[in-house]
Amino acid sequence: MGDVPETHTGWTFLTNHARVLSAIAEDHTVRIRDMAARCRLTERAVQKIISDLEQDGYLTHTRQGRSNTYRIQPGTLLRHPADNGSTVADLLSLLAQHDSRRDGQSQQA
Repeated sequence: MGDVPETHTGWTFLTNHARVLSAIAEDHTVRIRDMAARCRLTERAVQKIISDLEQDGYLTHTRQGRSNTYRIQPGTLLRHPADNGSTVADLLSLLAQHDSRRDGQSQQA
């Protein structure tokens, strides 16, 4: 539980918020611990990101026993003015296309 993910220096194309949203899009019942490992973040950072996404209407969750089921609001507009008119669904579609191409390349190798 005390594992701290490797730190990253420099800039990246995707924000941590986009990474967490993408992890949820792949599995709506994913645990915070698993999201943290996948996104190379701390569990606390993932909890904060989920809170941000819920507060701004991008995400909701339902408690089922000891687990959460997340629901992404696909029609929600992205926040940056340069992304005017683009939705969460548009972003997740692009990420899914990238992932499927990458997975296809790794299977061919």
